[in-house]
Amino acid sequence: MDILSRKALDTFRGKVVRKDLTSMMKRGVNVPSYVLEYLLGSYCATDEQSAINEGVKKIAKILSTNYVRHDEIEKIKYLIKETGSHTIIDKVTGYVDEEIDKYLGRFSNFDIGYFVLEETYAKQFPALFSGGVWCSVKIQHKDSLDDEEDPQDLKERKKEKKHKRAINSSYLISGIRPIQIPNINVDFIKDNRKEFKTEEWLYLVLRSAGIEPENLNEKERMHFLERLVPLFEKNYNLVELGPRGTGKSHVYKEVSPHSILISGGATSISSLFYNMNSKQVGLVGSWDVVAFDEVSGMRFNNPVGLEILKDFMASGSFTRGNIPIYSDSSMVFIGNTNDTIANIIKTSHLFSPFPNEFCNDAAFFDRMHYYLPGWEIPKIKSEYLTNEFGFISDYFSEFARAMRKEDYSHALDEWFKLNENTNVRDEIAIRKTVSGLIKILYPDGNFTRDEVENLLVYAIEGRRRVKEQLKKIAGDEFADVNLGYIRDDGKEVVVNVPEKVDLSLIASDSLEIGHVFCVGYSLAFEIPAVYKIEIKTIPGSGKIEVQGLRGVGKIAAMEAVNAGWKQFIENIQKVKPVNNVLSRDYLIFINDLQKKYSSTEISVAEFIALCSVAIKKPVRPYLVVVGDVAISGTILHIKGVEDYVRYAKNAGAKMVLMPKEARTEFNKIDPNELGELKALYYADVVEAAKIALDIE
Repeated sequence: MDILSRKALDTFRGKVVRKDLTSMMKRGVNVPSYVLEYLLGSYCATDEQSAINEGVKKIAKILSTNYVRHDEIEKIKYLIKETGSHTIIDKVTGYVDEEIDKYLGRFSNFDIGYFVLEETYAKQFPALFSGGVWCSVKIQHKDSLDDEEDPQDLKERKKEKKHKRAINSSYLISGIRPIQIPNINVDFIKDNRKEFKTEEWLYLVLRSAGIEPENLNEKERMHFLERLVPLFEKNYNLVELGPRGTGKSHVYKEVSPHSILISGGATSISSLFYNMNSKQVGLVGSWDVVAFDEVSGMRFNNPVGLEILKDFMASGSFTRGNIPIYSDSSMVFIGNTNDTIANIIKTSHLFSPFPNEFCNDAAFFDRMHYYLPGWEIPKIKSEYLTNEFGFISDYFSEFARAMRKEDYSHALDEWFKLNENTNVRDEIAIRKTVSGLIKILYPDGNFTRDEVENLLVYAIEGRRRVKEQLKKIAGDEFADVNLGYIRDDGKEVVVNVPEKVDLSLIASDSLEIGHVFCVGYSLAFEIPAVYKIEIKTIPGSGKIEVQGLRGVGKIAAMEAVNAGWKQFIENIQKVKPVNNVLSRDYLIFINDLQKKYSSTEISVAEFIALCSVAIKKPVRPYLVVVGDVAISGTILHIKGVEDYVRYAKNAGAKMVLMPKEARTEFNKIDPNELGELKALYYADVVEAAKIALDIE
């Protein structure tokens, strides 16, 4: 036990527990950590090893005898019937039945349907009606019911309304004792915060979540704290994307009974928001935090669901029918990245793990208050798990829940002002992050100017990460990415994101002969994407072999390749006279750099690449080709020139070669958006090749 653990044990005796005991006990039973830690706090809140060992044995016996496993439900029913009573550990959820003016309850694991909940328990434990509470429950068997109930009567009884089934239940609840902490004294925590230095309190908080901060750097500690903010801050929208194995979902699954983790897959409006048939509010009405695990599989059964989600993330409310509904629930989006961050930034944007219907919806991502960079968090290994004392998870989660009522969003105003690049949504996001972190680190409201500035910089960084991706998705609409603040001495500080890297997909030096970059419309994703045409030749008889085409649009893309090949055979001599064109076979590889599948808008670039091989001359550096040619030789119309130009620029292009008809639309683009990018224009494929290959 280190000095901090000793101080925590002396200050919060009975409310802290040795965290390695939780991991040890959890190996044998699938009970939430906050339930185990309540028991550990009752039997093992000491530093005496002999007492701890004895406590662990008692807990193991309690769980073995009383915890309800799904494969032992019938065994427990048998014990109740044969012995007259039995005590179980299960989650109890309370309901109010207005029709008969009674309280009903239901177990999470022990499947006996609804039962009558005595008014005494309902009034003593109101948390039963706010998502349920894990309890130790004594159940007795009602001898008044006929043990040999007719099967047909039983079938009919199961069809009865829930209150009738509850009244006629064979089971009587004769005792309930919560094994979650029903309430806490927040003032006690606030008053004792002063006993700890800021670093000590930070360590105690992270240890309460099972993490050992001693082995983390300062930034990593802040990231683990940020995961806790949705528990402390109402209506907070957090996204964390990063490699697997970094513990992204742990907080929302194990630390708090007030958060729910939804695995990837279809989500319905009725389950998440409101059921129009039952008139019941969904998950956002029952949980402080709704976390979506593995966002790549996230989708709504009804497209309207995304619009409702955006409305709720922006305002904390939504409307179903004519009913406005309000909720304080925070939203967390967790997902995995499948490439290095440098490659993702070069080829796409940092929201790319989201599914197609979300991936280019700038309005949805603009509602994110913080983008937590999961790639900056180490994969969880034993050295990152603490063996020291931390708050009992349930105690800590009740502390977090109580702090949601408080607001520190204006704490920065005494010393700082956000700069002019900060719009309303940016300001809300930054203030909410600062507020949440203050509630975690300084719950007593005692903080210094420098401490607030550190939190402010961290908050701005996470919001700027969002803005940088929005700029890549939607362009000029989100051009003001230089978020920052003005200090009380008048100095402006602009906060950057550390993952700024060379964005150039487009080579800075000369390309190989036969290589050409192009931007084409992805048929699968319905957005522009960057492709690289790579052509080599071998001795042969004028045949082509095509590789790299895949997914949606593969057949149409092959037709485009054939059109480019036909134009090459017919027009290569007009570009520059060459011999023996058909004495070679051409190996054509369509390199889908951004994993967006096939595009038909590759034929002009293919023609140029074929000419490059035949003439043995590379294309100009920094060049991207846009356009498509029909098999007849007609240059096809392109629409949305600004989108093509933006993708070319993001890929590192300095020149974009486009059909002449694109000139008018190109000239309407804001010069600030273009930067150094210049446009070149062609009327036909021959002119395109001559410009690209710099042939007079």
